[in-house]
Amino acid sequence: MTAPPPLPVPLIDRLAEAKRAGDYQAFMDAIPYARFLGLSGGKIGDELITTMRYGDQLIGNPALPALHGGTLGALLESAAIFELLWRAETIVLPKTITVTIDYLRSGAAVDTHARGIVTRHGRRVTNVRMEAWQADRATPVATAHAIFLVMRS
Repeated sequence: MTAPPPLPVPLIDRLAEAKRAGDYQAFMDAIPYARFLGLSGGKIGDELITTMRYGDQLIGNPALPALHGGTLGALLESAAIFELLWRAETIVLPKTITVTIDYLRSGAAVDTHARGIVTRHGRRVTNVRMEAWQADRATPVATAHAIFLVMRS
């Protein structure tokens, strides 16, 4: 008789292991939607930078071509959540309360980078400001502000 296949490792355990190992990319790879968006990341100094690799599935206006606003929004929200999870003492997924996005210019069909900056971290609610840019960090394609419900484990 053969042994049953091993049970899949729960998401929380995969995130915790990647965090223990200091592997930011494995941290992102644990999230299926992040893999679909082509998100990758790493640290530059003390900043965590999330990059959305260009792919044809990300285009919203093929006439320009320009990235779909939803993919830019997903990049910004993901950058904020990854920042919160990476910096937190525990691995408890934050719950999004609200996200406000300012689209500043069309996103070209190239890689797009983002970062999240925690502006207030309370006991239950955290505010994060996000920015996304392409070739020049000084000219962002979008910025955002989000409020998250955070729980302690």
